[in-house]
Amino acid sequence: MAINLANKLGKGVKPQDFMANMTKNKETFQDWYDRFSWADEDDKQFFASLGNRDDLRCLILAADWCGDVVRNVPVLINALAEAQIPTEILIMEENLDVMDEFLTMGGRSIPVAIFTDTGGHVLAKWGPRPQHVQEVMVAFKQANPDREAADYQDKIKVAREEMLRRYGETTEYQTVIVKELREVLSAV
Repeated sequence: MAINLANKLGKGVKPQDFMANMTKNKETFQDWYDRFSWADEDDKQFFASLGNRDDLRCLILAADWCGDVVRNVPVLINALAEAQIPTEILIMEENLDVMDEFLTMGGRSIPVAIFTDTGGHVLAKWGPRPQHVQEVMVAFKQANPDREAADYQDKIKVAREEMLRRYGETTEYQTVIVKELREVLSAV
């Protein structure tokens, strides 16, 4: 990735400030954050081992109104805290220039965790959702390219219900995100 975000480093919101200043979904976000735990000690040790590195930074594109942010950013915050990777939240609406560099299938989907070096060079990204949940949206968009179609809203409602089902009511999806993050960070 030949994108450089040096001009954004130090301009985001600290994760704790993002959480404190949420105006939507604050209780649900906090609940998922509090429910986070390490299901695999090996994963926890991997993230802890990253604390030896001082060359990584993370910018997370997010907004408090987004259901995927409410589910996924608590996992990102917890895992990256264990890794001691300096992390900032970029509010999507205030950072559309960055958002438009990290579109998902041509659309603005959040959250996106963007990993850079200290000079702002983008090394990797994760997001907007765990792969097994994202598969539903990929299939939906491929089957329904016309947003103006009469049945589009009905069909996207069904897709969103399936995505929620795949997330589930437990924290198992969080373990999936940890594994996906580990894979991303293992490559940088």
